Amino acid sequence: MGDLNAAEPPPKPPLGLPPVIWPPDNPYSAARVELGHYLFFDPRFSADGKVSCATCHPPEHAFAGGDPAPRGVTRKPLRRRPPTLINRAYGRSHFVDGRAATLEEQISGPVKDPDEMGTTPEAAAAAISKIAGYAPLFERAFGDPRVSFDRMTKAIASFERTILSGNSPYDRFLNGDKNALSPQAKRGQQIFERTGECSECHNGFNFTNEKFASLGIGPEQLPPDLGLAGITRRRRDEGKFKVPTLREVAHTGPYMHDGRFKTLDEVLEFYRKGGRPDSHLDSRIAPFFLDAPARADLTAFLESLSGEGWQEIKPPTNLP
Repeated sequence: MGDLNAAEPPPKPPLGLPPVIWPPDNPYSAARVELGHYLFFDPRFSADGKVSCATCHPPEHAFAGGDPAPRGVTRKPLRRRPPTLINRAYGRSHFVDGRAATLEEQISGPVKDPDEMGTTPEAAAAAISKIAGYAPLFERAFGDPRVSFDRMTKAIASFERTILSGNSPYDRFLNGDKNALSPQAKRGQQIFERTGECSECHNGFNFTNEKFASLGIGPEQLPPDLGLAGITRRRRDEGKFKVPTLREVAHTGPYMHDGRFKTLDEVLEFYRKGGRPDSHLDSRIAPFFLDAPARADLTAFLESLSGEGWQEIKPPTNLP
């Protein structure tokens, strides 16, 4: 079985991404990633045995909610669009309202949500413990076959830390391939960084500052979705939602926390107009010039942020 305490080097991330920082209490383990891969796609620990993590984060939709929106055990439409899991290994907090500090902590949210998986951590662990095929997988991952929800979260989080996107045309351009970006995408980069000031929030290697901002949407809904304020209880946080990564943005629609925009073109038009003016709107959001040619340029740049890595992840051929 090998020494479970021995350091096991994680895979090298694609070009453009820094090394993933693995938690001290959940270091990289190929066996845990393998176990987490199975658990991520396994619906049998949901309340009705039909909803898995992949139901809301299907790989064919770049591990985002997709369209039509996914539904949980109650088959009710979920109020918030499931965000992509791509590059969440680098997240400082999780969920669009930031209520989970780690990927491990995030996993219990949908498990316990009555409209998603609709179960409890104890019942989820009990369901998996009854499946004989999991015993050797837990033993390889943790040293013995005991199933617990804590171990399940560590395995699923380990798998999620391998859902990465890098080596995009933009990454290759930054690393010296001056032909990796088309002239159109280069013009779009200038709009992104200057005219539109998109990089004020969508910056760094993952094109997000991992902070929260209001676009004026959320509080106007009935009932209101207060975003970050629902966690902090502070009025100044009303309508603030996590700034998402723009990596793979061409594949992660529909857009916004509620999925109101189906296309990137709709998103760009929303920003061109300066968001939705109201008392919650972030002061950095303002109208800017974006005619049809400039819109095409900016779209070309956003499409250049599509990379490689996550496409290799497929559902298991068979579950344990």
